[in-house]
Amino acid sequence: MNKVLYIATLFLLLTSLAFAQEQETISITFSNESLESSLSKIETKTGLNFYYQEDWISNYSDLKINKSYSNKTLDFILEDVLIETNLNFFITDGKIILSQNIRIHNDLANNFFGLEEDNVLNDTTNNIAPIFYKEYSDGTLDADSLDLLTQEKKKAIVKDRIVTQNELKFIGKETEKNAERFFTLKGVIKNNKTGEPIPNVAVRTKDNKYSAVSNIDGRYSIKLPVGLNSLELSSIGFNFVEQQIIMYNDGTVNFDLVESVTELGEVVVSSKQNQIIKETVTGVTSIDVKSIKTIPMVLGERDIIKAAVTMPGIKTVGEGAQGFNVRGGKSDQNLVLLDNAVVYNPFHFFGFFSAINPYTIGSANIYKGSIPIEYGGRLSSVFDIKTKDGDIDKFEGEAGIGPVTSNVKISTPIIKDKSSLMVGARATYSGWILRSLDEEDLKNSDANFYDLLVNYTHKFNEKNTVKATGYYSRDKFNLSPDSLYTYSNSLASVEWKHIFTDKHNLTTHLSNSQYKYSIDYENNPGSNFDYGFDINETQLKLVFNYYLNKQHDLKYGVSSKLYNLNPGYLDPTDGTSQLESINVDKEKALESAIFVGDEFKLSDKISLNAGLRYTVFNAIGPASQFTYEDGLPKNESTALEELQYDNGDFYKTYSGLEYRISGRYSFTDDFSIKAGFDTNYQYIHLLSTNTTQSPTDTWKLSDLNIEPQKGQQVSVGLFKNFKNEMYQLSLEGYYKRMDNVLDYKVGAEMLLNETIEREIIPAKGKAYGVEFLLKKTKGDFTGWLGYTYSRAYLRTDSQFNDEMVNNNDYYPANFDKPHDVSIVANYKLTKRYSFSANFVYQTGRPITYPVGSYQYGNSEYTLYSDRNQFRIPDYYRLDIGVNIEGNHKIKKFAHSFWNFSIYNVLGRNNPYSIYFVTEDGEVKAYKTSIFSIPVPTLTYNFKF
Repeated sequence: MNKVLYIATLFLLLTSLAFAQEQETISITFSNESLESSLSKIETKTGLNFYYQEDWISNYSDLKINKSYSNKTLDFILEDVLIETNLNFFITDGKIILSQNIRIHNDLANNFFGLEEDNVLNDTTNNIAPIFYKEYSDGTLDADSLDLLTQEKKKAIVKDRIVTQNELKFIGKETEKNAERFFTLKGVIKNNKTGEPIPNVAVRTKDNKYSAVSNIDGRYSIKLPVGLNSLELSSIGFNFVEQQIIMYNDGTVNFDLVESVTELGEVVVSSKQNQIIKETVTGVTSIDVKSIKTIPMVLGERDIIKAAVTMPGIKTVGEGAQGFNVRGGKSDQNLVLLDNAVVYNPFHFFGFFSAINPYTIGSANIYKGSIPIEYGGRLSSVFDIKTKDGDIDKFEGEAGIGPVTSNVKISTPIIKDKSSLMVGARATYSGWILRSLDEEDLKNSDANFYDLLVNYTHKFNEKNTVKATGYYSRDKFNLSPDSLYTYSNSLASVEWKHIFTDKHNLTTHLSNSQYKYSIDYENNPGSNFDYGFDINETQLKLVFNYYLNKQHDLKYGVSSKLYNLNPGYLDPTDGTSQLESINVDKEKALESAIFVGDEFKLSDKISLNAGLRYTVFNAIGPASQFTYEDGLPKNESTALEELQYDNGDFYKTYSGLEYRISGRYSFTDDFSIKAGFDTNYQYIHLLSTNTTQSPTDTWKLSDLNIEPQKGQQVSVGLFKNFKNEMYQLSLEGYYKRMDNVLDYKVGAEMLLNETIEREIIPAKGKAYGVEFLLKKTKGDFTGWLGYTYSRAYLRTDSQFNDEMVNNNDYYPANFDKPHDVSIVANYKLTKRYSFSANFVYQTGRPITYPVGSYQYGNSEYTLYSDRNQFRIPDYYRLDIGVNIEGNHKIKKFAHSFWNFSIYNVLGRNNPYSIYFVTEDGEVKAYKTSIFSIPVPTLTYNFKF
């Protein structure tokens, strides 16, 4: 008998024996029994012996079987008993053979006599020996191939990348009845040292046919074909990972990525690479604080916000300005969060530096289009900053020394592999920047600041993690010898992440934030005073995530925030003072919300993100509020009565339903179109008559006479990647309308005003624009070109002259700058030496000029143009830098990085503001500028 005939006869015999076994029926009952006990009971009942490895069964020590069968075949019983395991079975003469994942076949595959070794696991171009495997037509593998796969090396060096190769993993088990050809693999990707989730990790098959990107929680989901798949995981700052997976069903695999040893923590702005194509929301800018080169900045200080304003749609009023404007919105319409606690003034030093130590930041995302459903309370954007977690494995740190500031960040494990502490601090030690300015008064002034951040992370178990963050910043400056200004931010937050199941989790946020400032005036006895303001808010927010199925990813929750606001006080500071103590009534309010959203995947090409958020705002007593005649301006003559409200009274309630809808259609894997529509309510307002936000501006809660701001925005965008994501192109357009935006009467008095509603003009706003961004992300030359054309207008709607601006026609907002160009470039000469440059051009901001004079009575008055009719000169600036990394030896105390940069290398005298004074009967114009000369800087950074 030849070999083929022998094999065929043997298989026919085994098949007939198995068939004979399948025809027998038995009755058996299991009462809350272990798997091992159940198998023993089957052995006793049938007389057949099981063959398996003991550790296969011990993996299911928690499994309890509580089932009863009457006149069922042995096949039926075994399939049902093993349904919650990855075990398969094969029945032959007197034996029941168990196997993990794969089935033992009792018939020949269709191509048994013509196996083709055409699947290569690793490409020889990657300097790894190729491993061949044999695959049957139904996706199963032969035993020899499985043995080869499980013997792969764990690590290899591939094209100068450190590659981690993990053991082969089986997902689910092969079943004869399962006809699915694709299954879903999902899981969480974390930092192996800190346990932090890693967002924006690219997960793809080796042939690039299937891909996914992890979200902000480190979660990914990818659809893979049945059988063997070779996955690759890559992320900036982490080792490259290869993982072979055999898919027999839906399943979960979690990954822990290892940080690259040369990661230096520099600031680079990115647009989430492939995720920007696949995600549904529009208008998201991500800032990666972990790698590559810094953008040349003034005085060499790495700055999150300054990096963000180089991106389309995000602007500042001017150089060194405090605050930023997003898509035509005022600076108070941006919600800045640090570990989910609000930072009311995220700037140091009049806006030159951000108030958050860049060494402590783990991730930062700006939502300027589709704002996630869990955020609310602002019209224009959310700047969500997350701090790093400390290292749970070893002590490490990072520091930088510059001409004006020094930074340090250290972290250490408290309980190894469970908890860590991270501390970051920054301080300034020089006032020479002020002495270099053109304005004489500023040359004689001084300023200093510092900030401190601490966070503690504790992982109790796989399902519970707690992170606590504390932050404090303080600025002190004097613009004249008799006045000392101080302002500070303080916050504390606690975040608890709890996993109910693999599909359902909860994140609880409890936070408290406070911002306050004071002016200590000491000039002449009898007129000295202390003036101040503060705002305090406490928030509790619960966010649930429920991964319903492949099509639906649900998010829902509730939040509630309590405001306590002291609008201002003035206290005399000496006993002979002729000043009276003034205390404006304090304000209190409760802002609550309930929200639900669904990431709905209609198909591989179409996804929707739809959500509803219902907000309620209650102004709370004690309070004193005036009522006014309807249809007339609010002033002393139109006031009807003053109402008094007791402590705890809800004297005014506002509410509204917010819609958050966005959608994505993918033409191809690297080309998509998105659209979105958002509505938002804002119940808190910044009171400022300045062109730019000031540290001494005050905030005001909505009340009986000041309504909340409302906004609607529609946006649409095209997103395209080229040459395997080497080039990224986006083109977005938006249109925004706003109601109840606060503008002010001419000569409005904001300081210590108990009837501020009499100084305010509610205005309507509109903004529109087009944003273009082209990025190159790979190669020796990287960078981006951003261009924005945008307009921002306001319009009053009143029939009374004192509440009318420009005859109720639309006029440009103070921050309206139609053209904005940013070019950021980095050229890597070698692995250690690189060059960088930054060019910025912006249209000059609007300004109101005096255009003449007139006589009234015996006095002469200046006649001004329509509001914001003219513009100051355009702004442009070129910065260059040279970056030198230390050598790349792994075993050394610290990895260093030098940066030499020249800010405003062309010495452009860009005007910051223009003001007018009357001298000898003539109106004369003067301009101020911040940096009119090149500013060189040398900074040194090191990581240990």
